[in-house]
Amino acid sequence: MSQPENRQFRLIRRPVGHVKREDFEFRTEPARAPEHGEIMVGVEYLSLDPAMRGWMNEGKSYIAPVKLGDVMRAGGVGTIIESKADGFVPGDVVTGALGIQTVATLAAKDCIKVDASLAPKPLFISALGMPGMTAYFGLLVVGEPKSGETVVVSGAAGAVGALVGQIAKIQGCHVVGIAGGAEKCRYIVDELGFDGAIDYKSDSVPAKLRELCPKGIDVYFDNVGGQILDDCLAQINLRARIVICGAISQYNNTTPVKGPSNYLALLVNRARMQGMIVFDYADRYPEGARAMAGWMKDGRLKSREDIVDGIETFPETLQKLFTGENFGKLILKV
Repeated sequence: MSQPENRQFRLIRRPVGHVKREDFEFRTEPARAPEHGEIMVGVEYLSLDPAMRGWMNEGKSYIAPVKLGDVMRAGGVGTIIESKADGFVPGDVVTGALGIQTVATLAAKDCIKVDASLAPKPLFISALGMPGMTAYFGLLVVGEPKSGETVVVSGAAGAVGALVGQIAKIQGCHVVGIAGGAEKCRYIVDELGFDGAIDYKSDSVPAKLRELCPKGIDVYFDNVGGQILDDCLAQINLRARIVICGAISQYNNTTPVKGPSNYLALLVNRARMQGMIVFDYADRYPEGARAMAGWMKDGRLKSREDIVDGIETFPETLQKLFTGENFGKLILKV
């Protein structure tokens, strides 16, 4: 049996600043046949996430960097073409680290079977996938919101931030989102039910925080870092919790990362700042997925996907995350 053609992006140099097409090689080769315990997956949708920028850098992190010459790492969803693993058969739909390619051959143990009759496939790499699990465990386990508290989230119209705000509302919190542009701010208030929105592109963030959070900030869910983190630290309450999920404003820096200059607010307020990596909660994903699916079914949780066609657009499409052009969870349709 001849192997299907596999189109793929391989990382060939460490990006400096913003990612460029020249940082990758786009090649076509026969897909590798599965060995014992492996499956071959026809990739259908790929998740594009800010964390991918960090995976391209050399150095110590929570996960090994993508090696030069390797297929660019990415989560995805697709359908099994061929299987040499017990419990997996052609036609099964799976999610896993499929990579930026059209056909992935990998260990079945590294994939999760999903029931595609329950939701559209993109949702399994959106609200029911890593972004959803990040929001669920990051807010509820690390942030520990209590009914009546004030929760602020940056990147509030993005894949994680939009879910964080809605989950906080479900918990009975007063929720304020920080987003870029009037359209995104209207969306999180009018469609997602946030209590207020701050447009970091046109508003004074400190002034709007004082206006919309008159009782101060109890939980800040940070997706952007930089100056907005400092602005929020200035208004935290006693024993506030700051969840460090991401720092998208810093990922493409060619100069040293800007850390919080206002960190003494943590001391004064006996507050806690804690990093959050979703993989730490892998054994609890079924719990999170059940809760998220339930909230979606009863209409309390909405998900928005920004789907771009064509694997060949990958380098340029990824940049939408860093320019703010994406609106919702950015997904590449293979």
